[in-house]
Amino acid sequence: MRSDWSVVSTAAISLLQVVALTLGGPLLVGLMRKVRCRLEGRVGPPVRQPLLDLRKLAHRQRMRPERAGWIFPLAPLVLVATTMVVAAIAPLLATDPALGWSADLFAVVYLFLLGSVVLGLAALDTGTAFGGMGASRALTIGAVAEPALLVSILALSVPAHSSNLAAIITTSRAHPLLLATPERLLALAAFVIVIVAECGRLPVDNPSTHLELTMIHEAMVLEYAGSDLALVQLGGSMRLAVLLSLLADLFLPWGIATGPGPAHLALSLIALVAKVAVLGTVVAVLEVAMAKLRLFRVPELMAGGFVLAVLAVVSALVLA
Repeated sequence: MRSDWSVVSTAAISLLQVVALTLGGPLLVGLMRKVRCRLEGRVGPPVRQPLLDLRKLAHRQRMRPERAGWIFPLAPLVLVATTMVVAAIAPLLATDPALGWSADLFAVVYLFLLGSVVLGLAALDTGTAFGGMGASRALTIGAVAEPALLVSILALSVPAHSSNLAAIITTSRAHPLLLATPERLLALAAFVIVIVAECGRLPVDNPSTHLELTMIHEAMVLEYAGSDLALVQLGGSMRLAVLLSLLADLFLPWGIATGPGPAHLALSLIALVAKVAVLGTVVAVLEVAMAKLRLFRVPELMAGGFVLAVLAVVSALVLA
């Protein structure tokens, strides 16, 4: 049975993870925007600009479509809440956060799915053409992206003989040679494709466009304003930060704290920030180098990601 000090320590780790990702998500988006602007020959806004935008939106009036029901104002809260739960239970800074036993890959994926589905239902709840169009596109992509995310992490769970994320990371740290196996490389490729789709990045979606013929995520949230829009933007940036953090810890588990003490936790926080910043910079550089796919080509990309994830599972089972 855990001591009272151990319970307090794990709760502090979870709280630190939530706070770090709540503040780090908007800063990560600002960093990626800054990198893109620099590569395109522009100065661009400061890295902290998304935080300033959230503060500005939080003080503006909320708007609600005339025919919208109860799910429209509830969706932003569910989106942020589900992401915070994942941030609290996932082994991001240490392998033993509070309720770390519940950080099962199925639970994590379904929490992400819950936020996506509720936001899609809210877009349909508005009764507008743009909302329905964006929801249909987003849910069509999510129908393939979420299974690909589940299967890609499932490939990592085969050598660990557990679907718990902490157990997967612990096994990877104990056996470094597992990091270069074929199933890891296939799962890594599938995971990257899922992140691009889930977070609405190029080539699946362009987060800076408002063209009605191409936008996906923006079409779903056009009716939001004020604090509701601030929550939607915060939830989206946190999802990006959480997914990149999971990518860093699952495939590059160095730096995560395995022992008690604030020194280990501080080093783990620095390592996680560095890894996520590098991954975000790489994503931004790739976005500048590629164009947006046509909408009917996006399912082909997602299907390719799912096939890679399945091949990763098959390779893990064969080589086990």
